[in-house]
Amino acid sequence: MTHTAICLISIIAAFCITANAQTKLASPLRVMSFNIRYNEPRDGVNAWPNRKDKAAAVIRFHKADLVGVQEALVGQLRDLEVMLPDFAWCGVGRDDGKEKGEFSAILYRKSRFKLLETKTSWLSETPLSPGSKGWGANFPRIVTWARFRDNLTKKTFLLFNTHFDHESVRSRDESAQILLKQAQEIPGKLPFIITGDFNTVEDSEPYRILTAQGNRIKDSGHSSLNPNFGPTSTFNAFGPLKPKQKIDYIFVREDMTVLEHGVLADQWDGLWASDHLPVLAEVTFGGK
Repeated sequence: MTHTAICLISIIAAFCITANAQTKLASPLRVMSFNIRYNEPRDGVNAWPNRKDKAAAVIRFHKADLVGVQEALVGQLRDLEVMLPDFAWCGVGRDDGKEKGEFSAILYRKSRFKLLETKTSWLSETPLSPGSKGWGANFPRIVTWARFRDNLTKKTFLLFNTHFDHESVRSRDESAQILLKQAQEIPGKLPFIITGDFNTVEDSEPYRILTAQGNRIKDSGHSSLNPNFGPTSTFNAFGPLKPKQKIDYIFVREDMTVLEHGVLADQWDGLWASDHLPVLAEVTFGGK
């Protein structure tokens, strides 16, 4: 082999190594927030057995890497685990801290992420007491967070997933304060993402609490490099989309880059995968 050929091979190899390293560093995360609606037999044609394949298809087709689900019962999570074999999940039931009641679980790709730590706390005056309710909420409300290591980029980050109360205004306000405190203290300097059904619109106090200047949190829907794709509402009640009902969000740490954001309005012959629309954001750890 000539000296010129050896040099050419070395240059190509160096280029490939550099390109591969850059690809890994830039590899975005596709994050979804998805209230999948609990398994309610009275939903008839929209009951979970009739739409579980649709819920799994949404996650699969839109190539989500991480999914914060709300209202999930343990049986629904096990169904998704079967239909989405590359995914595992973490979280506990809100009623007993084990398997009873709805989960605010986090689904993640086993092939890409290593789960390092996960915890659940209750949005109440006694956050470590399973099943506790606070400030007039009719049901226990929780936030589940997980610390992951991205096997592709070698980065460590956190994802918080929550579901605020649908009736008590004070519960939502207090829950936002608790979530903000957790997001400011638990990650330290690590990147973080927040998914959830917040049962509140943008001109509300909980939204203001989370996104106020200086809190290091921004709404991915308003900071995406490309404008939002899809509707501006996220609630359909298994019927026509309800106007001015954007209540599901993905928030990120302010120094993260949001490449894309969308509210996914997929239907199957007029049927929805859930009574909420999933929200999807593609994010990277670099600032913008």
